[in-house]
Amino acid sequence: MATILPSDPLVQRVLACAVTRAILVCVDGLASYVTAFPQGFRQPIRTGRRGRQRLVLPAGFQLAQVVKHSARRYVVGITRRVVHGTLAGIEAVLTATATGTVINTAYIERLNATFRAHLAPLARRGRAIARTEAALTAGMWLVGTACNFCWPHDSLRLLAPPGAPSKWLQRTPAMAAGLTDHGWTLNQLLRFQIPLPRWVPPKRRGRPPKHPTIKAAA
Repeated sequence: MATILPSDPLVQRVLACAVTRAILVCVDGLASYVTAFPQGFRQPIRTGRRGRQRLVLPAGFQLAQVVKHSARRYVVGITRRVVHGTLAGIEAVLTATATGTVINTAYIERLNATFRAHLAPLARRGRAIARTEAALTAGMWLVGTACNFCWPHDSLRLLAPPGAPSKWLQRTPAMAAGLTDHGWTLNQLLRFQIPLPRWVPPKRRGRPPKHPTIKAAA
């Protein structure tokens, strides 16, 4: 079993996307997740004293784990346990975010199934292989962006007002998050121009250049 260190790209990606570190993280039965996420989310306490700073988890950070027990390729039992936080606090977050009533990893599993359905190299027991890591990464970015901006999700739909042509108002995750007011097409997605970041001149290293001295004419 591979060991995930605090600098693991997965933990760093979660930290980069999270608005705050006081979040609920639900992981599966991989034992290294239980140590990787707390180590990655710890923050130093600045006391002004000399020496190594103490690292603690931020207030509000909660970690739960779902362990599935299988026999002959069938799930025969599920164990849910609280690693950090309290069961009441975790259930309160699940209720407030409408992500269930018990500890689960259903949403990430649904996303994994979406990737496997649209990328042949990720299909189980398939013959297609990814020739390069760059091609696989580009395909995952394309599928993930299309899933958020182009494909409506039934779990996000809203009941249409009376007199509407259809019963439901379909929404994409980007619409539910307030990032856009309509579902995009793949043509719009691929043609969307992302502004370049502001150019920052590189930091000069070494000695400063000597400016030529201009001698006045006698």
